[in-house]
Amino acid sequence: MGHPVSAKLTIPVAWRGTMARVLALLPGMALAACDAGGEPVRDAVLIATDPVVARALHDPLMTDPDLASRNEANAAIGFADSHALPVIAATPAEVRAARDAMRLVLLEGGDIPELPLPQAGGGDVKAMLGPQSGASELLAAVGAPANCATGLKEDFALAASLPAPAAIPPRAMVVQAGGSEGAGCALRIIRYLTAAPAEDVVQFHYVTTRRAGLGPTRLAAPTDGIAAGTGTERLVVHTRKAANGLTGVTLVYRAP
Repeated sequence: MGHPVSAKLTIPVAWRGTMARVLALLPGMALAACDAGGEPVRDAVLIATDPVVARALHDPLMTDPDLASRNEANAAIGFADSHALPVIAATPAEVRAARDAMRLVLLEGGDIPELPLPQAGGGDVKAMLGPQSGASELLAAVGAPANCATGLKEDFALAASLPAPAAIPPRAMVVQAGGSEGAGCALRIIRYLTAAPAEDVVQFHYVTTRRAGLGPTRLAAPTDGIAAGTGTERLVVHTRKAANGLTGVTLVYRAP
């Protein structure tokens, strides 16, 4: 008998893309299988505490038609708030730790003045700032020219170089940071989360701006916050209830 003729497998062109995608998924499926077998995930602690990793893992997929509004192509201009799941929760221990840390920082500067009652009007701040506030609203809150919006950029490094009047409290987690430079447009826009209650957050910013000579005023309902400033130097802080019992804060500062 003769030797069998070897057959060459021919894959239709239409199938090749599908097979490639299946093959690309195999390593991830194998990894998931290992995790399901009870092996501990070595980087679980990092994932739970790193906001960048958490956002990458928890941010919803853009292919979901119900999330079409999540297109953040212009986030650097509009400063739409991040919808990533918070990586901390306002447990009693976290609340106590956040409040104690704030108090220790304030005590370093002397006695802590009492937080006054809210005042109707809140200076010249007319609207509440929140997650959906656009650039025009954020700039108007501190009296910055509308054309400053063209120079706004997002950069977490800007949260690490805040002047004393705009300092954020300890144990706060920055979820968005941006700003701009230039004549009349030296701005910082910071959004952060904290386990501390809103009243403690407002007191922290009230004390720091008062010590800086900015004459803060506590804002009345529907938000709790402060408006402070002298000349062109302005700062506005608005608080809101966030997920997991956290306090969400929007801070806008305009340098002199």
